[in-house]
Amino acid sequence: MVRPGFRRRSVKEWSIRLLLAGAAGWIGYLSVTQSLAVALPDSQLERAYSLAPNNGRVAGRLSEQISAQEATPADRARAVRLANAALRHDPTAVEAVVTLGFDAWLRDDLTSARRLFTYSQVLTRRDLRTQLWAIEDAVARGDIDGALKHYDIALRTEKTAPGLLYPVLSGAIIDPAVRTKLVETLARKPLWADSFVDFAASNSFDHQATAALFRKLQRAQFPVSERANSTLIKAMVAKQQLDDAWSFYSTIREGVDRHQSRDPRFTAMLESPSLFDWVPVNGTGISTAIQPNTKGGVFDFAVSPSTGGLLLQQLQFLPAGEYVLQGHSTGIDQSSDARPYWALSCHGGKELGRLNIPNSSRAGGNFTGRFIVPAACPTQVLAFVARSSSEITGVAGQIDRVLLHPSR
Repeated sequence: MVRPGFRRRSVKEWSIRLLLAGAAGWIGYLSVTQSLAVALPDSQLERAYSLAPNNGRVAGRLSEQISAQEATPADRARAVRLANAALRHDPTAVEAVVTLGFDAWLRDDLTSARRLFTYSQVLTRRDLRTQLWAIEDAVARGDIDGALKHYDIALRTEKTAPGLLYPVLSGAIIDPAVRTKLVETLARKPLWADSFVDFAASNSFDHQATAALFRKLQRAQFPVSERANSTLIKAMVAKQQLDDAWSFYSTIREGVDRHQSRDPRFTAMLESPSLFDWVPVNGTGISTAIQPNTKGGVFDFAVSPSTGGLLLQQLQFLPAGEYVLQGHSTGIDQSSDARPYWALSCHGGKELGRLNIPNSSRAGGNFTGRFIVPAACPTQVLAFVARSSSEITGVAGQIDRVLLHPSR
């Protein structure tokens, strides 16, 4: 028989256990809803807020979303209420701070805006909207150093920043003062430096300004890639800015002379040659390469049977006059109608002449020919072209020396 005292203690214990279980269940429910609210994507922020209205992070994210660029006055008012509530629950909710900062800025309350965005910078340097505002504020004050500082922060901390900031920054280099300060920033070699230089070369708003930036970078010992240099030269040539293209090229290839072709012994071996360098051309049935040899370098080519086409080319900037092409080949042995030839043409225009080279067994492999460049032909293309051959082995050989120079 169970004693009455024991039964009373048992009921009390069960009551306590039930209370504890209920508290644990409530805490678990809150924990699950909080975790779910935080984990929901931006597309479901309203649902997240309904699940956890007292979560400062969620309220802050919602305030940021509502106060987007197309927000109405009513949207902005609600966003401000949400942001203030978020900060009461969590003073570190950076999204809420940024929402209030932009609201103050839109109300022309720059003092409050700067105070709020300064606080946001203290909380984190990874908020892109904070850095964008800081850039705008620095630009408005004429503070180039400050603007570039926040460009640097944004580009180092946010993956989406290049897509937003590279076009703006590449456009800003039109200003000589910006170029000078940007060189100082890039010379410190931040992680984004190379990708920005490549972007500027491919998406230049002003090719002359980009060339001026690259010259400054070269003087600052910043290694501008061959790819970027070549891309910029190609863009200038496409825009018919030929003098600018040659002027820039002459800064990256010291000692070049516009009165003759360049690199007669194929010693450069560039991974990304510019139009003014030797450019080997590969394609279906055509294999070409510039390779080292004992005398410097050699252009090697092989063409499949019944295949022809461009093998090698170099853009020229020759003044009007008479020119001589001289060179040396090895390994060429074809009938006269299948041997490759050199051609000089006006860039984008008519052909000025051809030199059908002999088999390498004749004249010790040497070849020579003459061309006339008219005054109406400011730029030219010197090209080495293969004819199709019926030989089962196709066409193959090497050019180890070639130079186009004034006849006098």
